[in-house]
Amino acid sequence: MSTSLFSDFNLVSSKQWKQQIQFELKGAEYNDTVVWDSPEGIRVKPFYHNDLDNLQPLSSSQASACRIGQAIFVFDLEKSIARAIDTVARGAESLHFQIDDEAIDVLHLLKNVAPLGVPIHIKLGFLNTDFNHKIHQFTQSFSGQISVNNDPIGYFAREGNWHTGSSDNFEAIKAQEAQFTGSYLSVDAALYQNAGATIVQQIAYSLGHANEYLNRFGCDQPLVFQWAVGSNYFFEIAKLRAFRSLFNLIAKEYNHHHPCHIVVSPSKRNKTIYDYNVNMLRSTTECMSAILGGADTIINMPYDALYHKDNEFGDRIARNQLLILKHESYFNKVDNPADGSYYIESLTQQLAEKALALFQELEANGGFLQQLKDGLITRKIQESAAKEQALFDDGKTVLLGTNKHPNKADRMKHDLELFPFVKIKGRKTLITPILEKRLAEKVEQERLQTES
Repeated sequence: MSTSLFSDFNLVSSKQWKQQIQFELKGAEYNDTVVWDSPEGIRVKPFYHNDLDNLQPLSSSQASACRIGQAIFVFDLEKSIARAIDTVARGAESLHFQIDDEAIDVLHLLKNVAPLGVPIHIKLGFLNTDFNHKIHQFTQSFSGQISVNNDPIGYFAREGNWHTGSSDNFEAIKAQEAQFTGSYLSVDAALYQNAGATIVQQIAYSLGHANEYLNRFGCDQPLVFQWAVGSNYFFEIAKLRAFRSLFNLIAKEYNHHHPCHIVVSPSKRNKTIYDYNVNMLRSTTECMSAILGGADTIINMPYDALYHKDNEFGDRIARNQLLILKHESYFNKVDNPADGSYYIESLTQQLAEKALALFQELEANGGFLQQLKDGLITRKIQESAAKEQALFDDGKTVLLGTNKHPNKADRMKHDLELFPFVKIKGRKTLITPILEKRLAEKVEQERLQTES
């Protein structure tokens, strides 16, 4: 036997593979039987063959460098500090704080968590130059990585209004950028996935979203992208790879040389409150897609996050899922493991081509922000979400334990600590906001009403 295993086997052409498949089908139509169409308009074949002309350059991301992140909503300051210390001791490698209250003593927070020695990301639900200045002052005497992530467009898309007033808040962001070198711009790409956008829309809208910032802020600031990944395993791997390649292409035009930082969480859209343990299976494969797709940080979603308040057990299980993948399944041992997979390379190329075409269409018609203001982005996502919802309602998209093989004995009414359904806020907005909604919400509400 030679040292090259490939040379021990005769080459088989694509034509030969297809002929063998057609023989095995015993007269059934090839295209109708084993070829299927994805919602993105991609025809998925039963096999992919060696075609070196279509292979992409090696990825720049490194699976071995992927960090385990911990999201912490800061409400009770002392509890949040204790939680941060505990989670780092148990394996968290970066901390992601969400602060919505301007009264929070951010200096007290940083003095206690900065010595933990892990990167710290702070996302604010408000614009306050003085608040940012406090963080800036702290960073002058601290050598670790601390960043404040601002995303006024994401806030506008999600809430329907700007942080303050009826005009965009870019000038306030520029004032903060000028005084704080650790201030990053952030893109909430997870919103589009959780609201029901197709993968092509997610990539194109995220690029458009980022392009608005590159146009206004230039090339000085790094960008952090918050992504959500769903259960379409190989497509989600290709989604992140296609996005990174397209962002690098666009950033080059601006002489923007900062690598984008991709933070990934499992999708909320396919999670359920009934048969909730299945959520662990869903989030595990989604975290695997994130690692293979080139995520820089992964923040896992606890299996009970929809209906339970933050709790130690749910947090521990979610973090342990990532620890097992990283240290026991050896996902940290191989960099760029998806490179060279003919199927994934083909999906990556096709998604990138379709997303680039949609992005160019956005730019030709006024840009992402203008189309968001005109309501076109929201309407397109609603249309895609409605199609996906119809597939779920018809049983063609399956959520085990919910629309297939449900356990009728399950009771959840008295276990709900949180409201797990879409919330409609009665207020006047400048635009129709983009709303996150899970596929199972209607089914679950009907079941809750029949519980004794």
